[in-house]
Amino acid sequence: MVVIKGFDMIKGGPEPGLSKTAHVLNAKLETMEYVAAQRGGDHPFKVQDCALAAIATGKRAQNLRELRDNLLTIRPDSIYYHFWGGLLRPRFDDPEYHNDFAIWTRYALQDLVLAERLGVIDPTDFTDLEALRQELVEVIEERLDEFELVSWAKPENQFYFVRSQIVVFDTHQRIEHPEMLAQAVPRMSLGSVFLHFVDGRRRTPERVDDFRAWLEGCFEGYEDLCARLAKLDPFFSSLKELRDQLSNVFQSCFGR
Repeated sequence: MVVIKGFDMIKGGPEPGLSKTAHVLNAKLETMEYVAAQRGGDHPFKVQDCALAAIATGKRAQNLRELRDNLLTIRPDSIYYHFWGGLLRPRFDDPEYHNDFAIWTRYALQDLVLAERLGVIDPTDFTDLEALRQELVEVIEERLDEFELVSWAKPENQFYFVRSQIVVFDTHQRIEHPEMLAQAVPRMSLGSVFLHFVDGRRRTPERVDDFRAWLEGCFEGYEDLCARLAKLDPFFSSLKELRDQLSNVFQSCFGR
């Protein structure tokens, strides 16, 4: 089964006509529905996989001022894509930079100073994408204040804003008990790691990944394990490295 989830429903900020409170409530309800869906038989964890579909927005920037102006109004799912999408797609740029904004300012604008400032931004430090948007805008505006003239990228090197949509696949794999995570996680695809650990944290204000949602919602006595999972920062690692880190946590917890 394939399920296509619109970004607005799970992590993109308030939908048109919805208050922030209503959006938070929707996010909590979705997480409750997810945990409820995980419960079946003896509470199995349903392993899913995903792909991040890229959708053109029609917006682009050729200089820093245009980048700032577009960031003020672009959909939140575009910010999500340009920070997190690199984990799921092949990347041939300098691995020193972990988001598309830093990469573009470094190589298209030749602005090493701004690239370093943007490159150290960790999206997991922010409560939501709107707070992350504000940080991006402030960093760019600070850099604009340092220039009298702005640099322009070549026409072929413009920044094209892309938004994301998550396509979810059911793998039909089930984990019946937490101890099975020690063997199951090392065998998970990178898409499964992204969906359950990275994207899971963006579905609720509490930023709880799917592993912790399952452990906390279906079992007792795994507080220490959940605390260790909460300390993992997925942004500055590749998905393969993140899978190794998760595997180490589960294997050390269950003695395997």
